[in-house]
Amino acid sequence: MPNDPLKKLYRRPGFMIRRAHQIAVALFLEETGELGITTTQYGILFVLRHRPGIDQISVAKLLGLDRSTTGMVVVKLEQAGLIGRATAAGDRRRRSLKLTRAGERMLARLAAPAERAQARVLSALAPQERTLFLDMLDRVTHSFNGSTRVPLAADKGQMTDDGKDGAPPAVVRSRQAAARQRVSSLRGARRQAKERT
Repeated sequence: MPNDPLKKLYRRPGFMIRRAHQIAVALFLEETGELGITTTQYGILFVLRHRPGIDQISVAKLLGLDRSTTGMVVVKLEQAGLIGRATAAGDRRRRSLKLTRAGERMLARLAAPAERAQARVLSALAPQERTLFLDMLDRVTHSFNGSTRVPLAADKGQMTDDGKDGAPPAVVRSRQAAARQRVSSLRGARRQAKERT
């Protein structure tokens, strides 16, 4: 249908980003299917490979995940024998996470299929478009990171061992104020657009 009203919905950025995410997850699962690992599980394994000994809250912040989701996935990975927990030195309440030998092997087995999945997602674009596409996605995610329910900590500065943002408090407050201002401006623009219609 030439004037299909759904085309307007399908061209909305949020719709297309959600759809692209569904496709990326499906391609990842196609490539890694026999290993039985989800994209979230892969992300946690990858983080622990490069940040061994960090705690669950820090993992959640580095991946932009809510704590309950992270907790459930960590339990599943622990039950599968892919990660282990230990009491952190100096803080008996804090449990540090690390890959087990089985987790290291699993991550090694996931490397090639994860690369293939990524290549398949980008294969719809010409080689010169791929970097631009990733740069544009990066700009969108960085611009609105502070306005999400679970901001990505890696975007805000170096994280300390206790999982807190390492930026000075004044910088953190300034970033939070800027994010609130962006959200407020966006809401104001939406209100004005509704009033005009």
